[in-house]
Order: sequence, then C-alpha cells, then structure tokens
Amino acid sequence: MDTHTMEKPWKCEDCGKRFNYPSQLETHRRFHTAERPFSCSVCEKGFAQLSNLLTQKRVHTGERLFTCSVCGKGFTQAASLLNHQRVHIGERPFTCSVCGKGFTQSSGLLAHNKRVHTEERPFTYSECGKGFTLSSTLLKHQRVHTGERPFSCTVCGKRFTQLSNLQTHQRVHTGERPFSCSVCGKGFALLVCLQTHQRVHTGEKPFTCTKCGKRFTQSSHLLVHNKRVHTKERPFPCSVCGKGFTVSSDLLKHQQVHN
Repeated sequence: MDTHTMEKPWKCEDCGKRFNYPSQLETHRRFHTAERPFSCSVCEKGFAQLSNLLTQKRVHTGERLFTCSVCGKGFTQAASLLNHQRVHIGERPFTCSVCGKGFTQSSGLLAHNKRVHTEERPFTYSECGKGFTLSSTLLKHQRVHTGERPFSCTVCGKRFTQLSNLQTHQRVHTGERPFSCSVCGKGFALLVCLQTHQRVHTGEKPFTCTKCGKRFTQSSHLLVHNKRVHTKERPFPCSVCGKGFTVSSDLLKHQQVHN
C-alpha cells in the first residue's frame, strides 16, 4: 500500500499535488481556476483565501498587529516584521551573484540586479524622461514634480513625500534611538549614523583625498580638509580682526582671544 497516498488522500486532478483534507484541496484548486471568493468591501479586490482578505483589510484600517520589539514599528503581516528585523541584526541573506552585495529582502536583490547590472528601467516618468526599476520608486519620484507631501507629522505638522521619512523624523519628538552600537552601547536615530560611528571602533576610513591621499571616516571631513589644505578657502571670517577660518568651530575658539 502506498503510505504517501494514505497520508494525503486528496489529490488535485490538474497538477497531482496531494492534501490531507478536502478543504486544503478546495483552496489549492483556486490557483488553477483563478476563483477569488473573498472580496474586500473597501476596494473590492478578490482573494483565494480568507487569511489574505484579513491581511488586506489591515491596509485600509491601518491596524499593525505585528510589532518590532527593538524599535516599536508595526506591521500588518508577520513576514514583513521578519524582513524588518534584519535591519537591526544586520542579516542580509540575499546575495548578488555578480558583485557579492547582500540584501535583507529578495525584492531588494532583484531591483539591484536590474538597476546596476542590467540597467533596465521599465518605469519611465513622462515629464522628465527619468526611468526607474520599480513602479513604487516612480510614484515617489513623481512627488518631486507635483510637490505632494502626503505624510504629515501629528506633532509639528511637517510633511514628507515618503512614510519612511516621516517615521524617521518622529524620532526627533520621541527621542527614540533604535540603532545601538554593539561595542559601546551608544544609540542612534538613523542606521547610517550608527554605521558612521562604528568607524571610530574599527578604524575604517573610506574617504580618501585625491590630492594627498589622506583618509577620513566621513565625507564631510574630507570636504573640510580639501577646503582648508588644498583650496585655502576661509568662509568664516572674524568680525573683529578679519581673520578667516575653514570651519565655524575654529572661528568660535578664535573669538575668545578678543573676549
């Protein structure tokens, strides 16, 4: 007797896949028939499974059942929370086979391959002709032309073109620092600020002066170096004696001489 058949007695006549229960077979067959018996009352979008409809409803209600224990950000789906948590732990399971760059999501890898290695830009904005790899990126770009800022801060009223920018801004009001240094424990509001800070511990200096070869941890430090050493630019003059300085902090120190 076929043990496998006894374990899963319900068989799909279209593809041969087997199931333990008739309800599973019924749900599966909707992939072949394209039947969508569960419809959203708000947008009328149809779904093959009730669970997918419930997830869709959260898009309209704004309900976020799944919350990140590190930064408190909420999500409508558990899978979205799992993808987000990689931001905190630094996990990048999707690797580009061409250049080795890692990504937290498969969609990020796909967009990277199109943008960097194939240079495919299937979504073009008619007004300026600029092309994009993703339709969502095109929609964000359109706001540059229209001036639309649909995401508003409930505390100060400042508006943003992207939800992610609003969520980052809100940390100004809450004082939240979700990104912590594993070496010294210092917290940061932005991941990029944490990455810059970590160079203090690692000694990494990725920004190199093309004139003298001196290296810096931040691009802003390289810019100041070029102005001070190579161009001799002094944009901060003393109002008392006229002496110029490359950075405002040096001017403030100098003014103590007059005081």
